[in-house]
Amino acid sequence: MLSSFTLSAVPLLLAGLQAATVNAVPTISAVGSKFFYENGTQYFIKGIAYQLKPHDPLIDTAQCKRDIVRMSELGTNAIRVYHVDPSADHKGCMDAFAAAGIYLFVDLDTFDTQINQDAPQWSHSQYDAFTKVLDEFQQYDNTAGVFVGNEVLTTSNGSHAAPYVLAATRDIKAYRDKKGYRQIPVGYSAADIAELRPMLQNYLACSHNASERLDFFSLNAYEWCGQNTYQSSGYSGLQAAAADYNIPIFFSETGCNTAKPRTFDDQAAIFGANMVDTWSGSMIYEWIEETNDYGLISYGPSVDPATATDPNVEDGYTRQGTPTPVMPDFDNLKAQWATLNPTGVALSDYKKRTGSITPVACPSSTSGGWAVDPSAPLPSLGQSFKKGAEGSAITSATQSGTSAGTSTSTNTSASSSQTSSAASPAGHHASSVPSHLLTVSVLLSAGIGAVALWL
Repeated sequence: MLSSFTLSAVPLLLAGLQAATVNAVPTISAVGSKFFYENGTQYFIKGIAYQLKPHDPLIDTAQCKRDIVRMSELGTNAIRVYHVDPSADHKGCMDAFAAAGIYLFVDLDTFDTQINQDAPQWSHSQYDAFTKVLDEFQQYDNTAGVFVGNEVLTTSNGSHAAPYVLAATRDIKAYRDKKGYRQIPVGYSAADIAELRPMLQNYLACSHNASERLDFFSLNAYEWCGQNTYQSSGYSGLQAAAADYNIPIFFSETGCNTAKPRTFDDQAAIFGANMVDTWSGSMIYEWIEETNDYGLISYGPSVDPATATDPNVEDGYTRQGTPTPVMPDFDNLKAQWATLNPTGVALSDYKKRTGSITPVACPSSTSGGWAVDPSAPLPSLGQSFKKGAEGSAITSATQSGTSAGTSTSTNTSASSSQTSSAASPAGHHASSVPSHLLTVSVLLSAGIGAVALWL
């Protein structure tokens, strides 16, 4: 006969297991030049840039759920979030997005921790900040990828910053693997700088050492404006430059608004016959209507920031409430995505071709142009860029340490110089620790096993 204690423990144990697996959705992985679900179906991104709250939009579960209703109406299966607070509680929003089949691509940096083109460095404080974000979001199965940078290189003479993007990639991937996390793809979101794009795109993917290349590359491109075509928009050129790319590539921002209303005709090209075998989809910029007039939804009319008293109003725009579609843009995107449902290739068939996939050729350094020697070693953790006496690019150590693979710096270090993202609005909760989740799962499994034996 079971004791009353044992009987009461069973539902608690079962409830604990259920809570630990609420976020269990098929994970996304990068294989060759494509993304795949766990079941081997190819994953194409229909995404939205979702910053909403400047510091972290993934802490207000009620708002996330309201927005998910509208996102699902559009056919969204991904969001991109640029800035998060890794110490906040994201479980409510992440579980809600998972339940709707919506995946997250999250930036590891903030305005304070990003790699700076003007004075690039890869410091211990940046590393610690990046790994804290990874620690928080790796626990969610619907985290589809992380960015080590967004538009770090912004001018034609900015190539000297590219090795620092790769150094961050190398060390984040090494940290991910050392911690035993799943192989969450690590990528970069590039500005569409015509003089840099082909070289940067290839440089970040050309290493034959997988630990020193991106898992995916993405592009913020606004070339297709108004009534345009695959040829005249420049998309044919983007496709030509990516046709033999060896890692997934997609648009991390798109949706030019110089011609109103936005019709999103470029989506038919991205998911159409010319590009769909190369590109893995796109992210539309952006969810909330702001001064830049790119919004798909609004929470109310703009407000004079000088007189605004509502705490949900920032920069003159309300950032909480009922999402109201911006018309006709919202319906135009909905109509486009409704007709675009590529099936892609099955992973089982694609694996037969992956043996023939080789890295693209590394771009050569040229005088007055792409100023990166692809054979030069990447900066080590703690190095910063210094210009040589005659303009040559060199690096100098500003902190001790080599690479993250051998550094003693971890996400648990309490460096006084660490810069974290801005605090969330008052009332946010501390995040749960991934290792604790594993411990709880093991204990719960052991507990249920004990109950089974008792029975």
